[in-house]
Amino acid sequence: MKKITGLLVLAGVLLAGCGGGNGSTDGSGSSSSAASGSNENVEIVAVGSTALQPLVDAAKDSFSAENPNYTISVQGGGSGTGLSQVAAGAVTIGNSDVFAEEKDGIPADELVDHKVAVVGMAPVVNKEVGVTDITKQQLIDIFTGKIKNWKEVGGADQEISVVNRASGSGTRATFEKWGLDGAETIQSQEQDSSGTVRKIVAETPGTISYLALSYIDDSMQELSIDGVKPTPETIQTNDWTIWSYEHMYTKGEPDANVKKFLDYMVTDEIQNGVVKELGYLPITDMKVERTVDGDIKDL
Repeated sequence: MKKITGLLVLAGVLLAGCGGGNGSTDGSGSSSSAASGSNENVEIVAVGSTALQPLVDAAKDSFSAENPNYTISVQGGGSGTGLSQVAAGAVTIGNSDVFAEEKDGIPADELVDHKVAVVGMAPVVNKEVGVTDITKQQLIDIFTGKIKNWKEVGGADQEISVVNRASGSGTRATFEKWGLDGAETIQSQEQDSSGTVRKIVAETPGTISYLALSYIDDSMQELSIDGVKPTPETIQTNDWTIWSYEHMYTKGEPDANVKKFLDYMVTDEIQNGVVKELGYLPITDMKVERTVDGDIKDL
């Protein structure tokens, strides 16, 4: 009887020990899980506007250096692609030069807009055309095919070659809306990439196209319109009207990990750093606000 009692007590001690061991393991497991949660691997895929791509690329490099658990991929493809893919849930962020409401087939009410900068755009020409300033009507006539030679606007006796952006491009939508007053451009060569457009204009005599200011360099000539130059100062007041917000859309509210990166995009470090360095305008520098309908309000 004593032997049986002793065995029962021993079993109870062993069971208690096992139970304590399990409790200890569970506790350390939770602690470990919580610790790893703060350093979990985060993957973000941002797709869309090539005009916005250089800014997001630069920001993700500095952000990832401070947050090595993040893997952020930034791809182009145009604003239409970015909006459609984020709406479909195929990517984390859809980069766009235009409001989602401006794109047919996009369920804008399902997307959340995060404005991170302003981008100005300007017509650009090959340096040999001999023109630096044209009227808005001349610009419209060039892109609609009514003016076919640079000598008609005071330039060289050279045929005009129009290079357009692809139909899904937010840069094209912005340029047509604010630069051409909604006029439909002639059928011409189309390019998806801002970098490719820059190369073509720089190397091909007689060529005209349009680019975000962040892509314009000394290899080409930007055009003034009606004597107004495309500068940060003229964009801030809407004296230069060819500009748009740079949007980073998410499908619904972003989770904490994605929000951390989006919040970083509007920090002083980025807004007063790479935003200006790359030729964009900080949101906080704008003196006006423009709605999707084009209404202007002083700030």
